[in-house]
Amino acid sequence: MPVLPFLIAALCLFAISYRFYSAFIAAKVLALDENRPTPATTDYDGHNFYPTNKWVLFGHHFAAITGAGPLIGPVLAAQFGFLPGFLWLVIGVTVGGAVHDLVILSASVRHGGRSIAEIARREIGPVAGTITSIAILFIVVIALAGLGLAVVNALSESAWGTFTIAMSVPLALAMGVYMYKLRGGADDAIKKASIVGVCVLLAAVIFGKHVPEAQWGHYFHLSRMGIIAAIAAYGFIASVLPVWILLCPRDYLSSYMKLGTIFFLVLAVFIVRPDLKMPAVSAWAAGGGPIIPGKVFPFVFITIACGAISGFHSLIASGTTPKMIKNECDIRPIGFGAMLLEGLVGVVALIAASALNPEDYFAINVSAQKFATLGMTPVNLPGLELAVGERVAGRPGGAVSLAVGMAQIFSSLPFMRSLMSYWYHFAIMFEALFILTTIDTGTRVARFLVQEAAAPIFPRLSKPGNPAGALISSALVVGGWTYFIATGTISTIWPMFGIANQLLAMIALCIATTFIINSGRARYAWVTVAPMLFVGTTTITAAVQSIFNNFIPAGAYLSAAISAIMLACVFVIFVDSARRWLARRWLARPSKSYTAPSL
Repeated sequence: MPVLPFLIAALCLFAISYRFYSAFIAAKVLALDENRPTPATTDYDGHNFYPTNKWVLFGHHFAAITGAGPLIGPVLAAQFGFLPGFLWLVIGVTVGGAVHDLVILSASVRHGGRSIAEIARREIGPVAGTITSIAILFIVVIALAGLGLAVVNALSESAWGTFTIAMSVPLALAMGVYMYKLRGGADDAIKKASIVGVCVLLAAVIFGKHVPEAQWGHYFHLSRMGIIAAIAAYGFIASVLPVWILLCPRDYLSSYMKLGTIFFLVLAVFIVRPDLKMPAVSAWAAGGGPIIPGKVFPFVFITIACGAISGFHSLIASGTTPKMIKNECDIRPIGFGAMLLEGLVGVVALIAASALNPEDYFAINVSAQKFATLGMTPVNLPGLELAVGERVAGRPGGAVSLAVGMAQIFSSLPFMRSLMSYWYHFAIMFEALFILTTIDTGTRVARFLVQEAAAPIFPRLSKPGNPAGALISSALVVGGWTYFIATGTISTIWPMFGIANQLLAMIALCIATTFIINSGRARYAWVTVAPMLFVGTTTITAAVQSIFNNFIPAGAYLSAAISAIMLACVFVIFVDSARRWLARRWLARPSKSYTAPSL
């Protein structure tokens, strides 16, 4: 099956969507105003509220929202065939995911950079605010566990990959000090630091090949638990340090690598034109798949998750990003544009996975015992392992198969055939950067949520700038997602992550709809109501089926209980939101909690 018609169609649809649909929402639905002060300037504190260059902030936001989801989700969804995942990626991101991100980011900026839970409390009522806080705390821990599990499986026992990722941390610290402490955020300093940072990171990839043989190389040859501990330590440190020291420069550096790699991969696909060897719709679409349990409907939607629409993005769009917006007109490219790029990430990840022979794809993504029951024989797997220099069979989670698929495409370029091992480890680094930048920002956002929730009981701990509050709340969040990574598997965590993530998207779209109605623009509420109803239908169906057909039979009672709690939270928030919509339906003026923009 030729790949170019699909890739061209996706690029055209994304461009049209940004040019026309995002402009309509920004002007008519949200009335973004470049003259309206933003929280970054009115509440400036030099720590969390910090006016940031639009493109630096775009890099941070894109890096923060684009974690493992758009990479791993489409790869795992390839089990159902290429076509179902492709259609949901291109349609879902244009009418659902990008709209979700744009409206929530706007709402948070208008509410002083407050979290989505606080927005719910103000726009809907105290019950919705409290339930949203409870739901988010469950969801963010599960989401970070799902994202972290992928990088653990990819880096475990890989000194080359671990070294490359480890080098990105001191590099980001040096960039942050240079850009913001020594040069005061000057544009030329940002450009110079970015160029040097990218070059040093690429050098780390190249030099990393020699790390396993080095005398000190064993320090980077970590076990699974060693990788988990290292990620937990990084997430904690990044959460408590000021954003300009580590989080923002590392995310900005990562965004260069991410965007550069995606654009290069798109170019490579145009040059190499690999055949899509995965069928359009596989035999597993009817259910019984070895990777994801259940049928293509509704499980393709929760499996792909972030690549099309992601509730996790509402935490970023109401967390770090709105506190750094300098101008309201920056919201459109950052909110809508970054999500379209994430959709493109999902499409190329699906292409890379689908370019593998199905037999090799399943041999990588399931255990050797399970693969033996599928009646398949690997086609190119021995040669692929020899070329990349590592064992890749029986390493589930999607990250390894994606890296192999990307390396296969890159090494098919002219004069690149002998460099497949470098391309493979470059792809591993690329994936790990995606994931870790979501973990650091997600942990920080969860820290804000814990501090907000603790405010009525421990007001001093929730006070901005209080180091004790930051340390305690960060430790609680990191401890939660570390537990799930240490005790879970991809077959239990990823479906639960998909359910949690999509249910949070439904909650966020409920809040976004209320925000639009309260602003006096109820006639435009369809832009959030339509995706909310579709996402709600598919996710609730998947949640119920997972509880009774997957979690309970597998003995994953905690997963079943958490899924049930999240379903109950969604029901309460939807009912409370609907009550609010009916109460304000015929009112033209906005609510007291909302500052109406002038048209």
